[in-house]
Amino acid sequence: MTSPDQDVTSTPLTDPVGRTLPDLPEPSVLMSHGPARIIALCNQKGGVGKTTTTINLGAALADYGRRVLVVDFDPQGAASVGLGISPHELDRTVYNVLMERDVTATDVIRRTRVPDLDLMPANIDLSAAEVQLVGEVARESILARALRQVEDEYDVVLIDCQPSLGLLTVNALTAAHGVLVPLECEFFALRGAALLIETIEKVRDRLNPRLEVDGILATMHDPRTLHSREVLARVHEAFGDQLLHTVIGRTVKFPDSSVAAEPITTYAPTHSGAEAYRQLARELITRGDAA
Repeated sequence: MTSPDQDVTSTPLTDPVGRTLPDLPEPSVLMSHGPARIIALCNQKGGVGKTTTTINLGAALADYGRRVLVVDFDPQGAASVGLGISPHELDRTVYNVLMERDVTATDVIRRTRVPDLDLMPANIDLSAAEVQLVGEVARESILARALRQVEDEYDVVLIDCQPSLGLLTVNALTAAHGVLVPLECEFFALRGAALLIETIEKVRDRLNPRLEVDGILATMHDPRTLHSREVLARVHEAFGDQLLHTVIGRTVKFPDSSVAAEPITTYAPTHSGAEAYRQLARELITRGDAA
């Protein structure tokens, strides 16, 4: 039996690949807001958790007192729907900001039900922008110019990119300070990661020298399966410390919260999925990748 005056050293917590978890304290209260750090959530493969991460990371950052803007940059409008706004009922969306000089970002930004979390919505109209932007001067920088109008009002801007490496995604990367790459713990998801990193490096070299990879976020991880554990190990082997400590597990609560049109942090605040996104928010803040 250990006596009360003996020094007892607790075993440090580790992440799913065996690294020691860093201390991720509750973020300090901000005394002022802005200018925003812009983060593009990008992966050309669909179904890897980009929109889920955008919504829930945004809500978690807002819970920690950050002012957050989500930019729905996918013509499917999933982030808009997931935050309770029907994109088909909107007169103006991010498309109008891109294509009409008299429409500003402020004109289309909508409040959500989550305090301090705003949305620039999108709908199917955005799919036309990919073609219409081709003839524009400095076409890769149009989103960056639009966001400069509001970046002083927010601490973090999260851009939910469409699953492609086309002109819209290049616009998002040109506007961003950092890229967060959600990567499903599934073998085929690994195959496109190298192409994505190559695209990010090209944008950095040619259009946006400040751009950096904030991290690789493992999503849909199921620790019960050997396949999921092996893929996570491969990701760590390939990307090293670019793989974030936070890992998002697979759970039906995410689609359930999407149907309810609210983040998991409010839909099921005590669920492990909600805690995972709160941990992700703390990790990004601690690393300096979010305000």
